[in-house]
Amino acid sequence: MEKTISIAVQKSGRLSEKSLDLIRSCGIDFYADSRVLKARATGFPLSFLFVRDDDIPQYVADGVADIGIVGRNEYDESGISLDVVRDLGFASCRLSIAVPHSFDYRGLQSLEGKRNATSYPNILSRILRENDVKADIVVVSGSVEITVDAGVADAIADLVSTGTTLKMNGLEEAECIYRSSALLIANPDLDDDCRLLLDRLLERIDAVMLARHKKYILFNLPAEKLDEAAAVIGGMKSPTVTPLMDKGWVSVQSAVDESRFWAVFERLKALGAEGILVMNIEKMTE
Repeated sequence: MEKTISIAVQKSGRLSEKSLDLIRSCGIDFYADSRVLKARATGFPLSFLFVRDDDIPQYVADGVADIGIVGRNEYDESGISLDVVRDLGFASCRLSIAVPHSFDYRGLQSLEGKRNATSYPNILSRILRENDVKADIVVVSGSVEITVDAGVADAIADLVSTGTTLKMNGLEEAECIYRSSALLIANPDLDDDCRLLLDRLLERIDAVMLARHKKYILFNLPAEKLDEAAAVIGGMKSPTVTPLMDKGWVSVQSAVDESRFWAVFERLKALGAEGILVMNIEKMTE
């Protein structure tokens, strides 16, 4: 029987959708819906376990799954030591202190002696301890925003995306104290076969992730400006250059970091580049 590597993924939600999109982008196909708890991939020796996100670190630690995709917040809150293989960058969020409008917040020291409600007591305790703040922590499993109005807490520490829910409950975001994104975690005691499969999977993930931050550009340029254009593009070892029928002109192809694209675009135009074509890249390696 073929050896497989098992991965634990959140059963539903934004993290689940992003995780499964990444795996599909790696050329790995599978069937999954809200009723499915286990699945087997085609095109790669990978099996899935669909579970609650806060259970993923424990399942990986216990060897129920070899690897998992989980939010950094859930991993850090669990206190379990595993191999953090990649920060995948998606499903970003922040843990923030939020207070009522009447609260005169002047930094974490303002929480001294106060009651602070949160679903992440371990993370909050560590941050308060690191900042030498002594405060009470009220642990709640959900609807943290209502605890201030209910008289349970003076302030809260909760995950924030837009802040709309805070405003609806008479709170305002005072300070971001922690940032989270999706992690790929692994059991540190994987056997050699699983390590090899993980390395193969990482090659695909890295190719997909690298491509997401690049744009492929193709443009025509006066040949005399080629050295200057190559310096502007940077990045890859060397652009691809093809002579054109029009004497003194060349066609140039290269990949550019998306964060630099518009600056590169403007400088290429200033060098006389014409017919600039920009394309997304599905996968790439450096």
